[in-house]
Amino acid sequence: MTPPPEPDPGLCAVASYASAAVSVCRLETLRNRPDFLRAASARRQGTGGFLLQARARGDDAATVRVGFTASKKIGNAVLRNRAKRRMRALAREVMPALVRPGWDYVLVAKPGVTVVRDYADLRRDLLSALLSVHRERAK
Repeated sequence: MTPPPEPDPGLCAVASYASAAVSVCRLETLRNRPDFLRAASARRQGTGGFLLQARARGDDAATVRVGFTASKKIGNAVLRNRAKRRMRALAREVMPALVRPGWDYVLVAKPGVTVVRDYADLRRDLLSALLSVHRERAK
């Protein structure tokens, strides 16, 4: 018996609210400082393990861009890299089902928490943060 095929890590799944026209979206990594700054000035949701920043780009591209930040407040290079690895693993696992095409997301590590918090708790944090960021705001 052969195992089921692995999903393509460069594609994200269809969200329940998405139409068939946007059923496949590319997942890219944010690399430029201006993109991070624009995401920082948009919607934010703090959790126990990290901060999620998200913004709608306003273009019709099916790409979803994700960035990861761990400042020197986190600790030395080993701890910063560990925090970013954990956040990248979370993004690959949780985000494909809940992200929206045309959005940028940035996960910001919290000092003393992101590296030591239980992975299941981090997963729950990301789920609730994504749902909160996409909840319609009252005007």
